[in-house]
Amino acid sequence: MTTRRCPDCGVTMEEMELRTEDGFTLNLVTNEPKPGVLGGLGLKEKLKPVTVVCPECGLIRQYAEE
Repeated sequence: MTTRRCPDCGVTMEEMELRTEDGFTLNLVTNEPKPGVLGGLGLKEKLKPVTVVCPECGLIRQYAEE
């Protein structure tokens, strides 16, 4: 993981997992087809969002993991 710093506080942000209330993880669905046969069937590429939180001010940011 890339070390990310809070733009407000300048401290290192901590990676956390974001889940729904039911315990499911979130995915970002792109408009790009999945590679190979699955893309031919119409399935779209999914990216995992990486959530980081500032331990000082509570700022939350999400980045799409390739």
